[in-house]
Amino acid sequence: MISDIGYKNSIDLLHKATTPFGFVAAVNGVDNYTRIWSRDGIITSIAALYSGDDTLLDTIKATIETLFSHQHSSGFIPSNVTPGTDKVSYGGAVGRADNVPWAIIGLLTYTQHTGNNIYAIQYEANVKKAFELLDAWEYNGRGLVYVPQSGDWADEYIHHGYILYDQLLRIWALELAAKQYNNDSYATKALHIRQLLTVNFWNHNSEQDYYSFALARQMKNAPEGYWLMGFNPGGLYEQYDLGANALAILLQLGTDAQQNEAKQYLESMVNEAKGMLPSFSPVIDLGDIAMAELLLNHAYNFRNHPHEFHNGGLWAVWNGFAAAALAAAGAKFSAQRLITAIHDANNKSHNNTHWGFFENIHGASSLPIGVEYCTWSAAGAIIAEQAMKGNYITR
Repeated sequence: MISDIGYKNSIDLLHKATTPFGFVAAVNGVDNYTRIWSRDGIITSIAALYSGDDTLLDTIKATIETLFSHQHSSGFIPSNVTPGTDKVSYGGAVGRADNVPWAIIGLLTYTQHTGNNIYAIQYEANVKKAFELLDAWEYNGRGLVYVPQSGDWADEYIHHGYILYDQLLRIWALELAAKQYNNDSYATKALHIRQLLTVNFWNHNSEQDYYSFALARQMKNAPEGYWLMGFNPGGLYEQYDLGANALAILLQLGTDAQQNEAKQYLESMVNEAKGMLPSFSPVIDLGDIAMAELLLNHAYNFRNHPHEFHNGGLWAVWNGFAAAALAAAGAKFSAQRLITAIHDANNKSHNNTHWGFFENIHGASSLPIGVEYCTWSAAGAIIAEQAMKGNYITR
């Protein structure tokens, strides 16, 4: 059965990715991917925690130690750390806004999952500084972090401004911290952000007290039925953000009606798809206005051709979150369908060895793209499989 084989191979890959400094992003010879990355490392650590494999605990702890011991004096969390050296990157053209909440989420998920409070106590001041940095990134003190372009995981995509994915991570981190440190101010802040998201990232088809006058105008033609990717003073993003909508369902964002509608929309996408879902859809095509901006935003080589990477590529990690969300919302048939697609994708390879765990899959050809043996591709499968057993990462 592919689920059993896929799950075993996913766990095996996490074992191969262990180092004394934490989980590397991929098990191969590509320099960048043999570093400890905050986002990849924490997601992999969370998957390892929920797998129940205690032999991975030391690597989880090492990942947390590596990230927090290299926190910038201003509160930044490293984008990545080169093992065995003091070489630290806090981002490329800009810093990464999602690294900060991910690090807190990893630290406190470990703490609350294991009952081991040592790191939560040791890094409490670091957590406080990280939250103060997120407060500063609101710029206007009104509750939402403003994310620069290239400022989160989709670092070669077009979005910037008030991006839902980053706001949700902050809520998750705040709620974990409120529980861990018995801190009412964290809980109050999380509730305020929840209220802002419920109003400003959903088309209500009615007059609302929106975050800005610009958003009030933009909402008139906004899509319906799912949580919006984000907005900025110049426009609203209409793309469906798979990771953000999955997180919104897992964190039970919004009213019961919103939660149900968001679940139904995701379920319908899964039932209509032949495999995994794109991280952002629809695809930005040649000739689209947004393509001119997309073409300019890359570090080395342009990778966001239609149906590739961030532009319609299929990522096992975010499909894993989506499957977990569906399972948590009671749509287990659709969740299992997506899990099967995740294992099928992770099984792809350019050779005859199988189980390549590629970074992502081409949205049209279904061919594997990017680096092989990516740990968070395995993590997505583990998170999804555990959700089917009732182990939901946000609860």
